[in-house]
Amino acid sequence: MMVPAVLLLLGALTAVAAPRLIARADWPDREPVVALWAWQCVVVAVLLCCALSMTLSAAAAWQAVRGHVFAPAPQAVVEAYGPVPTGPWAAATAVALACGGLWSGAMLVREVVRAKIRRRSRQAELLVRAPLLPGEEATGGRLVVLEGRRPDAWWLPGAAPQLVVTTAALRRLKGRQLDAVLAHEQGHAQARHDWLLHSSSALATGFPQVPVFAAFRDEMHRLVELAADDMASRRFGRLTTALALAGLNEERGVFGPAPTPQANVPQRVNRLLTPPDRLTAARRLRLTAAASLVPVIPVLVTLVPGLRALG
Repeated sequence: MMVPAVLLLLGALTAVAAPRLIARADWPDREPVVALWAWQCVVVAVLLCCALSMTLSAAAAWQAVRGHVFAPAPQAVVEAYGPVPTGPWAAATAVALACGGLWSGAMLVREVVRAKIRRRSRQAELLVRAPLLPGEEATGGRLVVLEGRRPDAWWLPGAAPQLVVTTAALRRLKGRQLDAVLAHEQGHAQARHDWLLHSSSALATGFPQVPVFAAFRDEMHRLVELAADDMASRRFGRLTTALALAGLNEERGVFGPAPTPQANVPQRVNRLLTPPDRLTAARRLRLTAAASLVPVIPVLVTLVPGLRALG
């Protein structure tokens, strides 16, 4: 049965080639939203290759599974996917891929649970540092102002999302600069970037030896910031957004020679000050459509033997 092997080979080629193609392209920084979609399609394609290969391998190894997978199919289609049994390799492949799938699910659950714990901890800290006033209720979208010496602003997701700003940020940022920072954080919340970060972190943590998942995590952290920058700059201008970003981070050493956790801030500021030309709407549509076709390829490869039998 060759289809599972072809799917695994296709998944490996996608995992190796697609990140290199995206890295060499000149458009991801110009169109971060399109790049986010392209990365998601690549990872979904890799996962689909593994899932479909697991299903067909299990169908080749065990007659009971084969009966369920090909239950509504004509006999010619069933025979097109190979005889039964196919040896121990099919069972070993199916078990290995199933374990990988369970491990991925476990890593995602662990990442979500950890995120909830961190969010509850930060919410409890907020209640201590900024308690509710008598008669005030915790409602969604509540703006919280914290006393703090460091300029900072962040969005705390959850059932009742909160936008947190420190008093130092209010003193440092004036007028539209503060509005740009708030728009940046609201952009993260509206696009649900937290789920992208959770998913990418789960895959990278669960499979640290797989480079595509590590690259996916790193690019998600970078591209979501660029996308939020663009959302803020469209409303308040690139110069205002760049000045606000610099004002929030200038005391953290990010503009010096030593690397810091916010080492991408200077690049983000330079990008805002010297914006690259956006792609045309037609090219953005073509790139989006091309990326959307990547996960379709494993499905077509899986269906080829059955379609040939029917034809």
